[in-house]
Amino acid sequence: RVFSREQLLDAVWGRDVYVDERTVDVHVGRLRKAINRGRERDPVRTVRGTGYALDDKFAKNG
Repeated sequence: RVFSREQLLDAVWGRDVYVDERTVDVHVGRLRKAINRGRERDPVRTVRGTGYALDDKFAKNG
């Protein structure tokens, strides 16, 4: 499933707080850095023009 930046912003920070959309990109970058250690493929997929998705295999196995 692909999540848009707006969906991620609402889920994490809520609608009552203004947070720039680029904040999601920064946090996704940090998440990638934290979970990519020793992995062959990046489990976080960028879907251009849409948002982000977690690789199916990673989502099932963690």
